[in-house]
Formats: sequence, C-alpha cells, structure tokens
Amino acid sequence: MAGENIRYNYVIGDVQGCFEALKMLLKEIKFDPDQDFLWFAGDLVARGENSIGALRFIKKLVDRGVAATVLGNHDLTLLAGARGIKEIKEKDNTRDVIDAIDSDDLIDWLRKQPLCLCPNENIVITHAGIPHIWTVEQVKQFAQEVETVIAHDDFDVLDTFLKEMYGKEPTLWSDDLTGYERLRCIVNYLTRMRLTDPEGRLEFSFKDALDEPMPAGYQPWFEYESKAAQTHQVIFGHWAALQGKTISAHIQSVDGGCVWGNQLMAYRLEDQQMFAVDNPMFA
Repeated sequence: MAGENIRYNYVIGDVQGCFEALKMLLKEIKFDPDQDFLWFAGDLVARGENSIGALRFIKKLVDRGVAATVLGNHDLTLLAGARGIKEIKEKDNTRDVIDAIDSDDLIDWLRKQPLCLCPNENIVITHAGIPHIWTVEQVKQFAQEVETVIAHDDFDVLDTFLKEMYGKEPTLWSDDLTGYERLRCIVNYLTRMRLTDPEGRLEFSFKDALDEPMPAGYQPWFEYESKAAQTHQVIFGHWAALQGKTISAHIQSVDGGCVWGNQLMAYRLEDQQMFAVDNPMFA
C-alpha cells in the first residue's frame, strides 16, 4: 500500500524500553509524523535496553498529537515504583526513568494516559485484551473509573490506589464490586489477563504459547464468544508468546516479544498489514 498524502494508522506492540528496535520499526514503516498516527498497546517501559529513551520519545510524539498509548502492567508498575509504593526490581530496568532529571514530568504524563483507546468507531485497543463478558461500552466505562483515580490531582488518592492495586482477588468480575476490589479487578482484566474460565474468572500463572498445556478449565480469553468482538476489532499486546498472531478477523495481537529477542511489530489499520523488525540488541 503506497502513496502520498495518505494518513496511516499503526498499532505498535509492547516496546518495553526497546528503543533501538522502535526507531528501526518507524523507519521500516516509513512513519511520517506529518500525516501518520501511532497507537501504542502499552508496556512502553521495562526490560529493554533504554526505557528512559523510549518513554521520552513516545511522550514527545503524544504531546505533538501524532501518537497515543494505553497503559500496560509494566507502566503501572513504574508508577508504583516512582511513587515509592513498590520496590523496583533490577530486571525491570526502569531505574533510569526514576533517576532522570525529568522523572516527575514523565511520571505525571504517564499516569494521565488511558487504559482503553478507540482509534475509530470499529476498533478498540487495550493492553491485555477484553474479557468476553464485557461489551466495549462497559470497557470504556470501567477503564475510565481507574483512569480518574490514577490521574487524580491529589497524589494521596493515587498512592492509596497503587498500594491496593496488586493482588489476584477478586478473580471474577461482578457489577456489584466496589472500592479497590473493583478497581483492582478492572486493572487485572485490562493489563494482566491471558486465560479465563467460561464465566470470565482470571488465571494468572500461564504465560506460554497456545500449544502448551493450560490449567484445567481455562482457555485464552479470546477463545470464548466475545461481546466486544461482535461490535469491534479488539487489538491487544501483553502476550509475547503469541508473537503477533491474528486470532480472528476481529481479534489481533501485536506483541511480538521484542524484549525477549524476537520482533517489534506494527499493525496497519488501513489494510491489516503487519510490519516487524528484529531486536538489534540480540543480533
């Protein structure tokens, strides 16, 4: 697909601080910030070689109005680390962000990014996907409940939430959930989900490829009849072992596992073409 003065939209999978791969990918797709738009599927930072470089670069693109991003689980962990709520693990490789001279600006910007994006009326992006029990309208509402707390002007509100954010319970959604249990459940569905049971109950241990044995009673969330996928194409990252697999005409993964030595991927919305580059740090 070639031509001038055509605006292309690309959804980019988990960057995870792999800044060199990101720059290579943008050259591969011939990204033109004067007409194209990038949609990042979250996990901008973490275990790659240059989280601070990637985060600064993506922030500039968003501030310029040529990109947008959802938050992933690693982005939320960076927020918790920066606020002193959670100890930063050495393998997370985000100490450079916290120690940076512009750390406060970067963290304040990051916490104001959404958990859900809709590039158009037919497409929805979240980091980990959408449980089959939710409609897109529900996803928008639930995501906004969390976003309001994370972006709150009162940092005490943010910090209290971050202290309560970690945990596996409740594993099953109910409209009756309230308070931090409700917010935690929303975060887990939108940023940590891989497997659920037929009711939508989350399972957190499995991270492997689809041909590996899974815990009894659980399947990938996209194997069930999805309310969201009946009305929208659902695009997600998070699950590196899928390596950008097309699940169906209405469900697309974009995490190529770049940080593990595989590929960083960009999915073009206009023609469903996938572009990919190898991680040069593993060359």
